Amino acid sequence: MSKIALVDDDRNILTSVSMTLEAEGFEVETYNDGQSALDAFNKRMPDMAVLDIKMPRMDGMDLLQRLRQKTTMPVIFLTSKDDEIDEVLGLRMGADDYVKKPFSQRLLVERIRALLRRQDAISGEITDDAEEHKIMTRGQLTMDPLRHAVKWKGKDVALTVTEFLLLQALAQRPGFVKSRDQLMDVAYDDQVYVDDRTIDSHIKRLRKKMRMVDEDFSAIETLYGIGYRYNEE
Repeated sequence: MSKIALVDDDRNILTSVSMTLEAEGFEVETYNDGQSALDAFNKRMPDMAVLDIKMPRMDGMDLLQRLRQKTTMPVIFLTSKDDEIDEVLGLRMGADDYVKKPFSQRLLVERIRALLRRQDAISGEITDDAEEHKIMTRGQLTMDPLRHAVKWKGKDVALTVTEFLLLQALAQRPGFVKSRDQLMDVAYDDQVYVDDRTIDSHIKRLRKKMRMVDEDFSAIETLYGIGYRYNEE
């Protein structure tokens, strides 16, 4: 049973969404501000967090920033209907997905399930298919799907589920271009709609993390109007 943390200062959302998630078989813990959630996460980390952005004491952006210092746990943001700045900023800070308010609870459940499936696909169950979990080396890059581990020039790089899947898709075939649509298919469930801005934000975040361990990192190339390419150094 996956444990979902729901953090929102709207008690109606906490009550209705937690009831829906529990009916779907999830374990749910609710918090009405970011600080309370962070205090609880420091004792026990959930499997996923769904965060509102605008909250008292500590908002969702600050909470995400604190979380990304210690975990790659999947995070979904709840954003205001017309606030695109929050969506982009949240993705660049390391959120995996976002859902706009007001939202369908069924949509939120499907986003949660899709994200958990993506996490399982790269770091969950061991199967008999050795090729699926084979450690991949491309130049200075090493990726171990079974352990959700990434190294660049021997240094560890902590990536979220989405970032890992995007880097893996690009690095599997160095020199070949992946369009944004192809990357969406890799990183998101077929039934989950995302736009180009989402993929671009994840790539920017991915590059930033790689440059934190190597300021000269340039293996991911942008081909404007086409997509992205991994160049083996």
